[in-house]
Amino acid sequence: MLKNKVEALIEEALKANESLFLINFEIKPSNTIEVVIDGDKGVSVEDCIAMSRAIEHNLDRDDEDFALQVMSSGITEGLVHKRQYAKNLGRTIAVETANNKIEGELIATTASHFTIEWKAREPKPIGKGKVTVTKKADIAYDNVKKAHVVVKFN
Repeated sequence: MLKNKVEALIEEALKANESLFLINFEIKPSNTIEVVIDGDKGVSVEDCIAMSRAIEHNLDRDDEDFALQVMSSGITEGLVHKRQYAKNLGRTIAVETANNKIEGELIATTASHFTIEWKAREPKPIGKGKVTVTKKADIAYDNVKKAHVVVKFN
């Protein structure tokens, strides 16, 4: 019952700020409610506070003893929502599908797939040596086993 009520409160809070979207929500056995959100333009502390208040102020602590944690999705966490791909256009991502692993720049997104581009060294068509070629792959969201943004420090 608590789960259904919290889900409804999260949905209501997300309708109030449509730039935010839910990444994960769970209630731990210790009655800790964990909510992970992300946003098209990132997530501010104020966004987390607003989500927390929308949930906490509508639950009765006399009925349920709970702890609440609302947090933003971190850079180290994987890409799990289609909207996260659009948010990360231009960044390098690593993608694992059933068939292969690819790392490249995220250059386009659609409702069903995304496109990444990378450089590869391949043998010259004629003669010895190798040449650098640009490759592209269109990957359906449904085919992704894991994907994350590659953090680079220059």
